[in-house]
Amino acid sequence: QVQLVESGGGLVQPGGSLKLSCKASGLAVNFNTMRWYRQPPGKQREWVASITAGRDPRYTDPVKGRFTISRDTAKSTIYLQMNSLKPEDTAVYYCNCLNGDFWGQGTQVTVSW
Repeated sequence: QVQLVESGGGLVQPGGSLKLSCKASGLAVNFNTMRWYRQPPGKQREWVASITAGRDPRYTDPVKGRFTISRDTAKSTIYLQMNSLKPEDTAVYYCNCLNGDFWGQGTQVTVSW
């Protein structure tokens, strides 16, 4: 049974940093394309970043240079390091495995004074 569990969200001031984690069970994170999505308030879910089995990271333009996706195979965990956060980064962040289209429950990130 595949399970993805996100954590690490919270309230942060503009310019701050957060590191999200996605703990995976029932799948091998090093053999799958893993992705982060987000859903801002009142908007549709949008793709944020991906990391393939070959460690080829991709990012949506608004987060390039600020966010970093990474993988710890030993811990079966995907990370999203978010720096220089902006109010427009406020959203529920979701972890996804492309193969099988598995999703986590999401973690809230709020960027505000």
